[in-house]
This record gives sequence, structure tokens and C-alpha cells, in this order.
Amino acid sequence: MASAPAQGLPLFYKDLQPLSSLDHADWKARNIGSASFFAQAHAVPLTVEEFISAQRFHPIVFSAGDNPVPLALMGLNEGVNVFVDENGQPNREMYIPAYVRRYPFLLARLRPDSDELSLCFDPSSGVLGAFDEGDPIFVDGQPSDVIKGTLEFCEKFEQAGAQSGFFMNELINNKLLIDGEATIQLPDGSAPFVYRGFQIVSEERVLELRGDVVRKLVQTGVMPLIYAHLFSLQLMQVLFGLQQEQGKVPQPELVLPS
Repeated sequence: MASAPAQGLPLFYKDLQPLSSLDHADWKARNIGSASFFAQAHAVPLTVEEFISAQRFHPIVFSAGDNPVPLALMGLNEGVNVFVDENGQPNREMYIPAYVRRYPFLLARLRPDSDELSLCFDPSSGVLGAFDEGDPIFVDGQPSDVIKGTLEFCEKFEQAGAQSGFFMNELINNKLLIDGEATIQLPDGSAPFVYRGFQIVSEERVLELRGDVVRKLVQTGVMPLIYAHLFSLQLMQVLFGLQQEQGKVPQPELVLPS
């Protein structure tokens, strides 16, 4: 598995600080014109409501272990993102996951004994600060429209995360997940590249489901998401080819974030 983020923080985040009208009253938000944190991200968390859009460009797999999460693949090897340049800017058509668009913000519980979520940010991002130019974060002690929009986006992301949890529980409870393997055969007939270290849905197990279970999965919207995932796996070969084109020689091991 990939090394854990610093201090056990989520992927991309180096630090977290709650946004405060007292501590950050005069701060502004600016567009830094780059997303270097994304430049070497080969696997990014995905919510189920993004499956239909993401499956056009990215293989969708599930992390290994007992608590798997959906991931959109940007590359087949750790540190390889074939869709962006060194600044994290897209260099070809792609889907940018909401997880990426949310950064440097997220909602977090500041106290373990409370369910209340507070808007936090990564102070190392360079997006927020006491800048001369930019959009105010607070106006007369109240969140600005910029922050209100950010908060709404983060709230929707949390709701989508809950829907993703339901989806994953259905896969697990119905024993539909199996260890995945992608075999890439080169035209020259040399030994194939074999990628492991992730999970996928077993199409065979889906076809063996009882009729009442299938009906439930269709009615709850789970079945279309399963097939969006399965269709997306055909892009493994495309991803491999892009790595070759960019001189990012692939190694036969897919390492996903823990």
C-alpha cells in the first residue's frame, strides 16, 4: 500500500485548521493557478454519484482491505498521473473528482464527542491567507459568498459519501467484491504486465444473484453503478498506453492509497 498521509490526514492534506471568523477575519482566498498536489496522484477517492461521468475516462476500482472505497485511476503506478502536467493542470480530457475540487477544504469533527462538522482547510495550500488580493473570506464577521459556496459543496460531498457507504455495504453484504487483476499484453509478445492490489466486482457473482436481490439492487440504483464500474475496467489498457506514450515506464504493481 502507499504510505499513509502525514499525521494520518486524508490524501493531499498536510495540515488542517478550522476556519474562524476571529483568526481569519481579514484573510482572502486566491486562485494560485496550479494544483501540484494532484500532479502525482494515481488513484483518487470517488463518490458513487460520479461513477457515470468518471467511467468515460478512468478505470474505477476499489481499494483492498476490509473497508474498501471507490477510486478513480489516473495511472497504474504510484506517482503517475497521465491526465495532468507537473502543475496538476489537465493535459487531456478527463473527469476531475469532487475530492480534488474540494481541496484545500473539508468538513471535520473537531470534538470526538460531537457530530457537528466544521469547515476546515489546509493552511499549507497557499489558497487562503492575509493577501493583498483575492476574495474576502468573511464580510462583517459573516462568511462571504465564496465561503458559503464552499460550505455547500463540502456538505454535498459528505452526503455523496454517505450514499457511497450504502453502495459499498451492498457490495460487501452480497459478497460481490473479489481481488482484481489486470493483464496487459504487449504487441511484441513479451511477458505481460500484471497489475494487482485492488478489488473489483465479480460479474459472475452478479449473474448468480437471486431475483429478489437483483430487484433490490436495481430499485436502489446500485446495479447501474456496478455496470458503470465494470465497463470502466476496459480503460486499463488505455491507461497503460498513455503511460507508455509519456515515457512513464509502468511497473507490474498497482499501489493504492490506504
